[in-house]
Amino acid sequence: MQSALLCFSRSAQDDLYLNLIGRSLSRCKRSHIRLLRCTIGSMANMWFYLLLLVSIQNIGGTQSDSTYLIGLGSYDITGPAADVNMMGYANAEQIASGVHFRLKARTFIVAEPGGNRAVFVNLDACMASQLVTIKVLERLKSRYGDMYNDKNVAISGIHTHAGPGGYLQYVVYIVTSLGFVRQSFDVIVDGIEKSIIEAHENLRPGNIFVNNGELLDASINRSPSAYLNNPAAERSKFKYDVDKEMTLLKFVDDEWGPIGSFNWFATHGTSMSRTNSLISGDNKGAAARFMEDWAEQTGYAKGSDIVTGVRHIHKLRQLASSFLASGGRHLASSESVSQRVRDGQDGKPKFVSAFCQSNCGDVSPNVLGTFCIDTGLPCDFNHSTCNGKNELCYGRGPGYPDEFESTRIIGDRQFTKAVELFDKASEQVKGKVDYRQTYIDFSKLEVTLLSSDGGQEVVKTCPAAMGFAFAAGTTDGPGAFDFKQGDDKGNPFWKLVRNLLKTPSKEQVACQQPKPILLDTGDMDLPYDWAPAILPVQIIRIGQVVILCVPGEFSTMAGRRLRDAVRTVLTSDGNDEFDSNVHIVIAGLSNTYSQYVTTYDEYMIQRYEGASTLYGPHTLSGYIQEFKKLASALLDGKIIESDLQPPDLLDKQISFLPPVVMDTTPYGVKFGDVGTDVPENSTFRPGDMVTATFWSACPRNDLLTEGTFSLVEVLDGSSTWVPAYDDDDFSLRFKWSRPSRLSAHSHATIEWRIPETVAAGVYRLRHFGASKSLFGKIRHFTGTSRAFVVL
Repeated sequence: MQSALLCFSRSAQDDLYLNLIGRSLSRCKRSHIRLLRCTIGSMANMWFYLLLLVSIQNIGGTQSDSTYLIGLGSYDITGPAADVNMMGYANAEQIASGVHFRLKARTFIVAEPGGNRAVFVNLDACMASQLVTIKVLERLKSRYGDMYNDKNVAISGIHTHAGPGGYLQYVVYIVTSLGFVRQSFDVIVDGIEKSIIEAHENLRPGNIFVNNGELLDASINRSPSAYLNNPAAERSKFKYDVDKEMTLLKFVDDEWGPIGSFNWFATHGTSMSRTNSLISGDNKGAAARFMEDWAEQTGYAKGSDIVTGVRHIHKLRQLASSFLASGGRHLASSESVSQRVRDGQDGKPKFVSAFCQSNCGDVSPNVLGTFCIDTGLPCDFNHSTCNGKNELCYGRGPGYPDEFESTRIIGDRQFTKAVELFDKASEQVKGKVDYRQTYIDFSKLEVTLLSSDGGQEVVKTCPAAMGFAFAAGTTDGPGAFDFKQGDDKGNPFWKLVRNLLKTPSKEQVACQQPKPILLDTGDMDLPYDWAPAILPVQIIRIGQVVILCVPGEFSTMAGRRLRDAVRTVLTSDGNDEFDSNVHIVIAGLSNTYSQYVTTYDEYMIQRYEGASTLYGPHTLSGYIQEFKKLASALLDGKIIESDLQPPDLLDKQISFLPPVVMDTTPYGVKFGDVGTDVPENSTFRPGDMVTATFWSACPRNDLLTEGTFSLVEVLDGSSTWVPAYDDDDFSLRFKWSRPSRLSAHSHATIEWRIPETVAAGVYRLRHFGASKSLFGKIRHFTGTSRAFVVL
């Protein structure tokens, strides 16, 4: 008996396996368990459970065939939908004022029974944050001890440019957000922790399958002149100037079947423009939403089971006319706002699908190309300017001029490819779960290179600095003033302005050549550090799948070189751990953020990406050197230790974002009252837009995490309203506004673009919110529009 239990008791899996037995008993899904249960009735003696444990081990059913324990989870990380600057474009005027669709943290955990485990978290956020990572790991240590740590936990961002900022700890990344935004930070940390907890509690026996394939119409190179500076012989090895391959993992629970997927594909989260003010996961967040809905609905229209009994248009209109706008009313608590459309089904784990970022540095989703907004002509090839002005050159998405449509199309293309790979995934992932991680000081890393004569030379990386072309922005979001991409000289006026902040040393100027330094961020530390120096590098292995977690945005060719270098190490002669079938993916923007990484050749051109490669021309060589060390340690079973630790700057953070003082409505008006209603006796069809405006309050009063500001309800029968669409839906938009900057009055506008898959019926719009009194009391409220018919 003891020997049979050893494989369950050698780690923290004891409780997990006993819980799994209990779950299996309660569901009676497997024939051998059902037989045992029927035989012994309700017997609860502990010796029975021990005997049952041995029986399951010896039966040879689905559990013994499982390769891993797998668990998935997700949680809301939508930040403040008002007043806070968006992270990504560094546009001070891009201030959040509503929700396109909610943001999520999505997690998978893979564990060998009794062995190693690894955690990967994908954030609907611009990037991971060092401070967020530090605080998440502290919470995990408090809850789980040493089970989850900086070695086996990876946190990666999808790079949406439409999420609230202020959650990073270095000055240069929080200037436009008026410093640190505690609300943005807290909701991300909380959401990551809760998604990991959910994944941990969902750990069950299962298998993983891997598949990959080309997606040709969701990405182009936005800096082709820099790419062309790479050696012709190297470029000739590749068909495209961006990586077109998507790699997907399919997670299959032994009992429930497919429960989720994670994929990696390189394209920027910039389908939504620099003037958008609605919180959005951009194209990757949209793709995730589409795939999770696809898995949940299995092809059936929302609400079809609710209204199929209502067949006559006249009856629908008659029903609709009997429901007028409700008027605003107070709610007892925030729990009343947690009406959601998507809930678990019969105890089955919810399907989790993540569309992760890869080496997207020079990759744009605006696939129609770049054009001058004044003439309509293509932009200058080398500098992406129009008559010398970079701010007139914009990339066009496939839905141009509608950025929401471009987001939908690029998201749908990724979703469609992911479904194809998911359905056809047949290569089973088998092998060890393992990982290696360390911290490197990239401000002074010595890098050994092969010299032209076949010998070796040692070069060094530099303290962080940003070049003039950084301020030019990209064709996805141009900068301002007279900056332009490809500038390797600089400008006397802006150098004078730069020197007022910090004059770079001669050594720094020489180290960063040919980059003309605009901001010497690595040597700026008032009021605290402006840029990171100590960065994490990490490899996670799950069987033949290897994830390279990098803390920045690698260009296409930089990513190819890194993958090839690691592949060479892993498949070297004498190594039987991997063969040529190893799947290596890059998880960009992971664990912290340090901007871009280009090849040496691309750096010489000094377009935006090269100017944003912080640590000088040898940055990529440094990464390749250190990842080769990690790969070798992974093969040899060696532990890598580091004396370095990134700083925790939470106590030094400064915020200049004003608080919400109070919310008010005009005399005789209640929060939640309709300001502009749906027209009386309205009938709409798929593709139409339905709109209503409500008297509201600042969304910062309560983020309504795991809840919703906007809701579309459908009438079930003659009197019961059922949630049909909420903030998670691509078709529904919540827009918040105030008459003036200092006004205590505000409005919420709900817009519903009726989907083609909608079921005919009677619908209405509902708004939820929370108001703040002068003395700080928060009161929740709701209100509805009048009803209308959808045919």
